[in-house]
Amino acid sequence: VRSVFEGAEAQRHTVYLSLINLGEALYITERERGLVQARRTLGAVDQLPVEIVGVSRATVLAAAHIKACFPISYADAFAVVTAQDHGGVLMTGDPEFKPLAAAGLVAVQWLPRRRP
Repeated sequence: VRSVFEGAEAQRHTVYLSLINLGEALYITERERGLVQARRTLGAVDQLPVEIVGVSRATVLAAAHIKACFPISYADAFAVVTAQDHGGVLMTGDPEFKPLAAAGLVAVQWLPRRRP
């Protein structure tokens, strides 16, 4: 993951993050670690070479369709649509994305799973 951010910093490629997924990361952080840590997390994300992608009606409709067809979270569907819309690769360790990758809906770079 570090090399991806280094590449983005050097402008070799762009890292995209859906606004929905940013919100998901922040609410989970706040719930588990408190508001102060959530604000620190947002500050850290704001320092990364990441383009935050807004949500349009078309994005919502595409995410809703993916959610209707595959057993993934609604927020995860936005990650898929963001990757699709930007011709990108979704970086995840979540096995719930395997059916979408197998169906050719999104290219995935598999990361090791974090232990809780």
